[in-house]
Amino acid sequence: MPQIDENNILSILGKKVPPGKSVTINMNMAKLYTTTSVEVPVIIERAKHPGPVVLITAGIHGDEINGVEIVRQLISKGINKPDRGTVICVPVVNVFGFLNMMREFPDGRDLNRMFPGTKNGPLASRFAYQFKERLLPIADFCLDFHTGGASRFNAAQIRVKKGDLECIKLAKVFNAPFTVVSKTITKSYRETCSKMGIPILLFEGGKSMNSNKEIAREGVEGAMRILSHLQMLKSRFEVPEIHFKSVLIENSTWMRAKYSGLLHIKIPCGKHVEKGEYIGTITDPYGKFRHKIKAKNSGYIININEAAIVYQGDAVFHLSSLTNNPED
Repeated sequence: MPQIDENNILSILGKKVPPGKSVTINMNMAKLYTTTSVEVPVIIERAKHPGPVVLITAGIHGDEINGVEIVRQLISKGINKPDRGTVICVPVVNVFGFLNMMREFPDGRDLNRMFPGTKNGPLASRFAYQFKERLLPIADFCLDFHTGGASRFNAAQIRVKKGDLECIKLAKVFNAPFTVVSKTITKSYRETCSKMGIPILLFEGGKSMNSNKEIAREGVEGAMRILSHLQMLKSRFEVPEIHFKSVLIENSTWMRAKYSGLLHIKIPCGKHVEKGEYIGTITDPYGKFRHKIKAKNSGYIININEAAIVYQGDAVFHLSSLTNNPED
């Protein structure tokens, strides 16, 4: 188990890291068929002065490049070098998926549905177990970066559990364009952190297999605000100004395609729309059919399916609403 002793020396992954040191430790994940080890770089930056331990992760889904880019920027700009305490960055948690540009582990399982894992279970479960046992216990706070899956583009948002006042407060500090109240998914990394009493903010922005500069900027600036709030951001960095207040979204619903066909999006993600506003079109390939999609209520569009072709029933627009909906 990782720990910090009375001399402020951190013991983690079999190594001792004294104050003021920078260390990269390769956490063994598993082996390829060729017996080549697959290792996850864990980048540790320790200040000379004691303070909180912040764990920053991305790439739990191997094809979610935008989150990896956010953590990469935090490292390359030196933002992860704290004024006090410790910052641990894991830019690519699912190295297997990253290598293959796939969401899942090689065993076909979603790592973010396998926590807290098992010692002798499937590959993804074993890795989740090692991550939970060897890294999580040292963390005082976690930041986890994600994107929308498949062709779904998420507006930059922080997701928090209803009634979690501490995380809602921290979400206000992060100040993404949207703060979305969402249920914790069973066997997810976020649920495991919650059960261990570790505050966690989950950032969603952009879509898989894509890198978006604006989304990356929101993620980096939010992380800087969090580190500043924890008195960990070095004075040479200017805390990003807040030009807007994060919009709190407590209820939302998916609008689904009424017809199959080619999808044409007419509004940007993140836009506030009015009930009945024209937001998209579905057509057939032959120029005979054209259906206008109109917003079913006033609200913010927080996720858009950017697929070129959709089937009847596919989720197309994720729209904030005033009341709960079974498809939330």
